Amino acid sequence: MKEKFLGFERPDGTVGIRNHLLVMSITGLTGPIARKISLNLPGSLLIDNPYGSGILGEDRLRQDRAMIGFGNNPNIGAVLIISGDPPKTENIKRGINKTGKIVETITLEDCNHDSISMFEKGIRLGAKLMLEISRKRRSLHHVSNLFVGLECGRSDPSSGMVANPIMGLIADYLIDLGGSAVIGETTEWLGAEHLLVKRAKNNQVKEEILNAVNFQKNLAISNNINLLGNNPGYTNIEAGLSTIEEKSLGNITKSGTKVIESVIDWGEKPTIDGMHLMHAPAYAPESLSGFAAAGCQLIFFSTGVGNSFNNHISPSIKISANPKTCKKLHEQLDFKCSQVFEGKKTLYQSSDELWEIFIDICSGTRTWGEILSESTEVFSRIGRSL
Repeated sequence: MKEKFLGFERPDGTVGIRNHLLVMSITGLTGPIARKISLNLPGSLLIDNPYGSGILGEDRLRQDRAMIGFGNNPNIGAVLIISGDPPKTENIKRGINKTGKIVETITLEDCNHDSISMFEKGIRLGAKLMLEISRKRRSLHHVSNLFVGLECGRSDPSSGMVANPIMGLIADYLIDLGGSAVIGETTEWLGAEHLLVKRAKNNQVKEEILNAVNFQKNLAISNNINLLGNNPGYTNIEAGLSTIEEKSLGNITKSGTKVIESVIDWGEKPTIDGMHLMHAPAYAPESLSGFAAAGCQLIFFSTGVGNSFNNHISPSIKISANPKTCKKLHEQLDFKCSQVFEGKKTLYQSSDELWEIFIDICSGTRTWGEILSESTEVFSRIGRSL
């Protein structure tokens, strides 16, 4: 089993598995201009935050943390911030600059509020940044530098029985070697939280797990939502999952067996290595963006019937154990483990195979989601705007 991969070392000592220029619009007014800039810089990634003035309280904190986190993700080589708010621009830039990463900014004020001028400046600055980061070369690094997210979407019984347990074996092995992993989807801990609590590092983590689950329960009740019919959703029910408890028991197998070190908020970076839980929305686009903002270089993403959505910053290894899905989705799945479901291989044999693919993708091989550009980032919202 390989323990090293070829990655890009960053000034703060973290290691990326990709080396992208991030063009990030941090205000709604500048989204269209940022899109044009990114389109004319092939290979760059675009993040378009549609929100600007009027964001309050926790929403403001979460969004600022996410934008700084996206810029700080080890897979990002440099950042070009496009903005209509100079003070906000400086705040986000300072947060990213702490890692020693190259950050350039353009505001509407810098361009006399002329979008054509902003577009021209963006192309020139972005091109220089792409040239600069292209000089970076991959070097050999230990897997202890890796932090992975663990996700499932459009699940079926094969997910909880095979694909997710294989991901759990990967997480255990990575953590044994000094790396880190995280699962989110708090709603999908319901009915299985007692199993997570048993693995909590201490009483504080136990309490945080239960508080997170109770928060989701009360949120659903306060909005007159019956979680039995809402989660699992229609697709999951059609695929064979009847209750939230059934789905949750399959979901948490992604987390493996190691001690749970902490419960972190959406987009929050852990302070120690090991296994973590992210108190976050269950819907995949928001969940994956929380992982990317927290610093995950890669995401393992299992599906039962198929789910083409991927994360923009962190490549997603798509996995399925459903024999029918594996036969029909050739350009969506990066790893097929239906032979385990059919009794032809063991979980351990399949996890060894997935580990090899994992190292290969960390060293530069692209995922289907990257090739087909089926990805974006999503900002999580809680309250109203002014």
